[in-house]
Amino acid sequence: MRVVIPYTDRDPKSRLSPVLSGAERREFARAMLGDVVEAVRNAGHDPELLVPEPIDSPGSGARLDSVPTTVDDRALTPAVDAVLGRLSEGVAEMAIVMADLPLATATALRRLCAVGGDVAVAPGRGGGTNALVVRAPSFSVDYHGASYRDHRDAAAVAGLSVGVVDSMRLATDVDEPADFAEVLLHGDGRGRRWLVDAGFELDATDGRVGIRRE
Repeated sequence: MRVVIPYTDRDPKSRLSPVLSGAERREFARAMLGDVVEAVRNAGHDPELLVPEPIDSPGSGARLDSVPTTVDDRALTPAVDAVLGRLSEGVAEMAIVMADLPLATATALRRLCAVGGDVAVAPGRGGGTNALVVRAPSFSVDYHGASYRDHRDAAAVAGLSVGVVDSMRLATDVDEPADFAEVLLHGDGRGRRWLVDAGFELDATDGRVGIRRE
């Protein structure tokens, strides 16, 4: 199955700017992308990047230069819908997996792909949609706001069945500095190594697990 991974180098992960410079955010985003690509490959699927503009050699150690790339400079929702248009051309199913899932594993992705339904969803924390498997050409995405709820509603309106996978590893996307704690606790890939090399570590001095940078 083709697994499409939307990604951009345009000011990635802006909400991490309080703790990371622009160059660091780009490096960290590339590291997380490498984790996702490796998980997709290990699950036996074919990764494809969806980007608004061509990217240079990623340098993440995940052989990203060999990953097929679709360039579409539109916003995320219309760009993903355009890719899903292949379902109308005889493709049986496609997956969309976000690039900021450093805890993603082959096992977690296999669980998602095994979920039944016209649409299978891995919700993210806070109401987002971190991964989808779409098997119905009539389904359209909407990544604005509470997209998990919106995707379920859209499927219901279209008369499509929805399967949901409850996965901590696919639910953990990195948007805020506090999310680093989950990567340091549970990760073992490029994203975690990047954080450690950058001097981040867990901090439980106030009784709650947080992060600090040496």
